[in-house]
Amino acid sequence: MDTDLDRDLLSDLPQSIIESILVKVPLVDAVRTSILSRKWRYKWAAITELVFSDTCLTSGHDKSIISCNLVNFITRCLFLHDGPIHKFELNTSFSPASPDLDQWLLFLSRKDIKELIIDIGEDDWFRAPSCVFFCPKLTHLVLVRCELNPPPNFKGFLCLKHLSLQQVIIPPHDIEVLISSCPLLESLTLSYFDSLELTIRAPNLKYLNLEGEFKDIRLENTPHLIGISVAMYMTDDIAEHFEQCSGCNFDKFLGGVPCLERLIGHIYFTKYLSIGNEQGNFPVTYQNLKFIELYQVSFEDMKELLVVLRLIVSSPNLEELQISSSSITTTTDIYDLEFWERDWPADCTFGKLKIVHMTDFSGLPHEIAFIKFLLGHSPVLEQMIVAPTIYVTDKVVKMLIDLLTFRRASPQATVKFIQEPL
Repeated sequence: MDTDLDRDLLSDLPQSIIESILVKVPLVDAVRTSILSRKWRYKWAAITELVFSDTCLTSGHDKSIISCNLVNFITRCLFLHDGPIHKFELNTSFSPASPDLDQWLLFLSRKDIKELIIDIGEDDWFRAPSCVFFCPKLTHLVLVRCELNPPPNFKGFLCLKHLSLQQVIIPPHDIEVLISSCPLLESLTLSYFDSLELTIRAPNLKYLNLEGEFKDIRLENTPHLIGISVAMYMTDDIAEHFEQCSGCNFDKFLGGVPCLERLIGHIYFTKYLSIGNEQGNFPVTYQNLKFIELYQVSFEDMKELLVVLRLIVSSPNLEELQISSSSITTTTDIYDLEFWERDWPADCTFGKLKIVHMTDFSGLPHEIAFIKFLLGHSPVLEQMIVAPTIYVTDKVVKMLIDLLTFRRASPQATVKFIQEPL
């Protein structure tokens, strides 16, 4: 008579439960379960998520042998697989040959693939075959160091919700068409693009992450955006293009995102927004914007300062503000400090602002005036942290005295002055 000790309880589990267990272990270990018994020989072959990385390989010194072993392992796994493959991820420092990669992608395009992530060797690029564009169930696509050319008969990824292209070579017009051909797109990341003028049309987009040398960015039909992060790199050509721009970049980029909740602007972002921006009425109010983080803002440039003020004045529910100031100053201009009393009404109030971080603070007149302005118009402020740049040690004591004497609208507001940058 069989007893509970004699039974193989794990093997008797339903196949769906076994698959859910195997998906949670490294793929190489899941494949090794085939040696447990005849019953387990092909149980791994039905799992729907295949993740390949360098951990699939044994250690060694000959890169060509290691790369060959990885290619053979992936090929065997794919061709022994039985059933749909919903996720395929390849993240490795080794670069498979183009015929192998093309063969895998063609196989995957016929296996109901939903998530496709490919990030291969840092020094190598691959050309995505046309079959990538004919995966009708694709919901998540990540491509790194890839050449992408949508075929003329490409109708779009109708189910795609997450798109990330990093160091991808693609014609500017094609990338705009690709984005607009994904009606369900919710998350978009574009990294390391060069001299790109980009118009984004994505009615369901919620999260946008841009990094690269962008000459121009226009957001059209993006009413549901709630999170934006932008890092813009400056070249001589782009700087010259900025000077020749017409229209208001602030309106082109932020004029159609009324639901914005979180904004992060890295280097040159406020410079970009300042082109064409003028003081006056602000047509858009960001009722949901609670967090703003801006890097390397030049308080010597009144146009950049106006961008910062426009953002915070247009965000009545702002709770946290983080600003990194430009740390090097060479200006000899006379500062118009009457601007703060003349152009900003005394009843201007930041009714929800609780936390302010100022880093790389140089003690410039408009930096100090900005801090004074925030302290005097933020009735619920809890904490202001100010960290000076390392280049202004002779001004530290004077800045500390100035900060301690400013009027505070919030009785519970504390000011912390930190001598080292955060």
